[in-house]
Amino acid sequence: MNASAELLTSPCWRVPDTAPKPDAGLRALPMSRREMEERGWAECDVVIVSGDAYVDHPSFGAALVGRWLEWLGYRVGIIAQPDFRDVEAFRVLGRPRLFWGITAGNVDSELARLTVMRKVRHDDAYTPGGKGGRRPPNATIVYTSMARQAFKGVPVVLGGVEASLRRFAYYDYWTDKVRRSILFDAKAELLVYGMAERALAEVAWRLREGSAWHGIAGTAEIRKAPESPTDALRLPSYELVSALTEAGRQAFADMTRVIHLKHGAFSEAVLTQAHGDRELVVHPPIQPLTSAELDVIYALPFTRRPHPSYGRERIPAWDMIKDSVTTHRGCYAECAFCAIAQHQGRTVVSRSQASVLDELGRLTRDPQFHGTVSDLGGPTANMYGTVCRLGRPGCPGRSCLFPEPCPNLDVSHARLLGLMRAARRVPGVNHAFVTSGVRHDLALAGGGPEYLRELVEHHVCGLLKIAPEHVSDTVLQAMRKPARRSYESFTAAYRECVQRAGKPYSIVEYFISGHPGCTLADMVELACYLHGKGIEPEQVQDFYPAPLTLAAAMFHTGLDPLTGKPVTVAKTDREKSLQRALLLCHNPEFHDKAREALREAGREDLIGTGKRCLVPPGRARSTGRARAGG
Repeated sequence: MNASAELLTSPCWRVPDTAPKPDAGLRALPMSRREMEERGWAECDVVIVSGDAYVDHPSFGAALVGRWLEWLGYRVGIIAQPDFRDVEAFRVLGRPRLFWGITAGNVDSELARLTVMRKVRHDDAYTPGGKGGRRPPNATIVYTSMARQAFKGVPVVLGGVEASLRRFAYYDYWTDKVRRSILFDAKAELLVYGMAERALAEVAWRLREGSAWHGIAGTAEIRKAPESPTDALRLPSYELVSALTEAGRQAFADMTRVIHLKHGAFSEAVLTQAHGDRELVVHPPIQPLTSAELDVIYALPFTRRPHPSYGRERIPAWDMIKDSVTTHRGCYAECAFCAIAQHQGRTVVSRSQASVLDELGRLTRDPQFHGTVSDLGGPTANMYGTVCRLGRPGCPGRSCLFPEPCPNLDVSHARLLGLMRAARRVPGVNHAFVTSGVRHDLALAGGGPEYLRELVEHHVCGLLKIAPEHVSDTVLQAMRKPARRSYESFTAAYRECVQRAGKPYSIVEYFISGHPGCTLADMVELACYLHGKGIEPEQVQDFYPAPLTLAAAMFHTGLDPLTGKPVTVAKTDREKSLQRALLLCHNPEFHDKAREALREAGREDLIGTGKRCLVPPGRARSTGRARAGG
């Protein structure tokens, strides 16, 4: 323990000699008073409230943060999916000594509750039994209010994806309005954004020591205007960016551009944004963890199981990831629609091979493990081991992958190949599959053919996931995705490898409909391409404008925030449903809508029974005269 601690660089990461040590018996963190008493605790230092069921696995944010704070010597309790209508549900562990940690969970609470077409979901993968309705809309705000009612005067620290993406004024798709920073609506003291281990360690240490907790990197707070930093970079005010005027939309686009360009890893800029007579102060991003530090975190004593209180009720998200191993975090792709880079960061940090193999070894000793590692990967499986030769502080500011991979990016697959080969040799591992998505432009770079051969021969479980998203280069430009030729080169190389290996493997391709910059004509182009290739996509995503992303700014303003140029936006439900129908035109359920879309696009030639037609002709429609007569 102490030897591991010496790897860490911040004073607040030191484990006090007198601190309670993590339980060696692999018990879950307590969710009840009885469990606290079994540990000899009269109180918790930190109580984490989460919108997810508590699964003690490093893929679940509350578990990761809870185990991390426990390792630092704090007594941590979990309140998972409390009854948000009953304040007593927030009192089950007593008053937290230091602070509440509030998170909506691994997913946005509104997106967990509603589809993009605003239909109520009846399931939730992060809930026992997969049942929907256990987390409230705007869970971060609701949980904070209930925690305040439960115990007055206890500081509240917000975290997780929902809070992180809403740290600035943001466009809210569900209300079609620009809302204040979530700090103001939740009325919390502090927000930690991104991967929060460093920031939370600092917050907890300062509270324990009785020090002021202002100015911590990786956090956001509210100050009165005279108290905000004088050297900060000032964003357009909430009042301006929320105005339903041309100036308001321009200001929102300007705000997004500044955040995107000035608030990445290793930035030292403090950003402020006026909200009435108060100011949001967002401190610079926390420095990413080192590989050694990431190794320490993934070596924490997770049980890798749901809390025992759930009994035999299954949690679908755990079933999916229970036998997976995360090899790295972060993504430098900067796709316009994706929130991963905004939350995990645009710096990829890879665990050491020894750390990953050690976790695989622990996994094989689990009686419930049957020899198959379901995923050896991360946000993008083949970013493991890739690094910037300059280091982010020396980066001139260009994108790492768009429109082409940066020459300063070391995309060699040497470390990844070494890990894959070593994983296959771990006793008890029969298969180590890669089911995370693979970035197809990287797969052909840096010794790509060798990587593809290894992948196909040993690590594909029937289907390989890739995300071309579209085939129109105009749309791909707006998405900040690689050009169509990259996708076609990859699929050709992959199929050649599959044929040589004699494997019956195929590809699962992810596509998006309704993305800003995509017209109905672009969707017809995509539908014709897929039809010609005999591809019937199942993994189809209706575009969702996740807060803080470039695409959300495009959707709201009709402008590309990086170029200032106008962008076509399918904003109404009808426009979005027409685009989606073209993507799913192979499904009879969508034939009527697809015909409507083709007529509107002036492509009735694609309706019929011919080889190139997308949908069959429908039933004869009655004339307008007949309808009027009725």
